[in-house]
Amino acid sequence: MEEAGRGTGCGLLKVVVARGRSLAVRDFTSSDPYVIVRVADTEVFDWDRFKYDDKMGHAFLDLQPVAAATKLRRALRLTAGETKLRKVAPDVDNCLLSDSFVMYSNGEVVLDAWLRLRDVESGELFITVKWIEAENTK
Repeated sequence: MEEAGRGTGCGLLKVVVARGRSLAVRDFTSSDPYVIVRVADTEVFDWDRFKYDDKMGHAFLDLQPVAAATKLRRALRLTAGETKLRKVAPDVDNCLLSDSFVMYSNGEVVLDAWLRLRDVESGELFITVKWIEAENTK
């Protein structure tokens, strides 16, 4: 998560897709959604047994604010408690529905956010992105 030679940067990036709402219907009355998370993009599909799975949209989120907040946490030497480190606003580099905050909480840098799915009539995902420092992953 950091440039070479600029700090340790060792840790675990964890992405949790916790919830979806207003997802597009791709079967007769519902869908069987599943999510594929990649570093640059998140895609949602409807699972189908006898044909190709239907795409239900995609979303993306710039991880730079999380990386910057990790550096700030180190600079401030935070070790306990809960602190807002950065505000992240919706823009062309992300699919955020509203302002979100990168927080430091319980040894982790955390961003909770609602993402609007693109290239689909409706759909939103609630995700949690966590950066856990190497010393906290053991």
